[in-house]
Amino acid sequence: MTFSKIIKEELSRQSSNARHCCIAEIAAMLSVCGKLIIDDFGIKTLVLQTENIMVARKYFTLVKKTFNINTDIQIRKNMSAKHSNLYILRMEGREVERLLLTTKLSCYRLENKELGLYTDHLVVQNTCCKRAFIRGAFLAAGSMSDPEKAYHLEIVLPDSKRANQLIDIINSFFIDAKVVVRKKYHVVYIKEGSQIVDLLNIMEAHNALMNFENVRILKEMRNSINRQVNCEAANINKTVMAATKQIDDINFIKETIGFEGLSEGLEDVAKLRISYPEASLKELGDMLCPPIGKSGVNHRLKKLSCIADGLRM
Repeated sequence: MTFSKIIKEELSRQSSNARHCCIAEIAAMLSVCGKLIIDDFGIKTLVLQTENIMVARKYFTLVKKTFNINTDIQIRKNMSAKHSNLYILRMEGREVERLLLTTKLSCYRLENKELGLYTDHLVVQNTCCKRAFIRGAFLAAGSMSDPEKAYHLEIVLPDSKRANQLIDIINSFFIDAKVVVRKKYHVVYIKEGSQIVDLLNIMEAHNALMNFENVRILKEMRNSINRQVNCEAANINKTVMAATKQIDDINFIKETIGFEGLSEGLEDVAKLRISYPEASLKELGDMLCPPIGKSGVNHRLKKLSCIADGLRM
């Protein structure tokens, strides 16, 4: 099961007791995937079309609960996608007028005699209604990528006006949603993991939120461990390279002028470095008599490198 389906299954079971929130959720679903058709006789038909049975079931239930209207349901085979159904929910006549008036949906002229639907801001004045509206919009046209692979949540809208309205509602919760045009659609999206968590909480998808957080924590732990391993590997590589250079310099001094011309402190460090090529500076310092610190050993090794560089010139 995809993560999108997990979220939508949870959202489809959410049911608000407040009538105004149910109205906001219905308005969102119709705004996203609904249309109004007026025939030559002026008869209005309100249609919601979806490939997702959870959307069809939730819309049918909300309309019945809120308006006591039985919506006619037709099921057809989706010709554009094999092995899937297309659910078409229709209502006609006075019931359409009553629903449009209550949800405060205004119309947009589309192709043929169809009209797109846009929600008045009065429907989403309350914070709870904004939550319901976002929930309805995601349920109708949202998706989310597998968090194991990437953090990306999006809702596809028919045009810029409805996309901008949804962005304004989402951003009222201090979430930085953005929009991109994809073919003929406007896609509202969020890519920041912590903001996706906030949006799931706003929509009241709490189980999905916990699953997402578990994945996010595991990914952050893996990334942290990988960073530590890479850092340690880089430090080891750096230490080995430095030790190799030091040993080359010391061997060059030994073959060129020998250790007899070196001071006692430099000679002792040179002999220890050759004898213990893998030892750290601290370990080398502890082996000296009397012992010295890392900075002291490093200072002497640098002097030996300067002597070797001078001899090479």
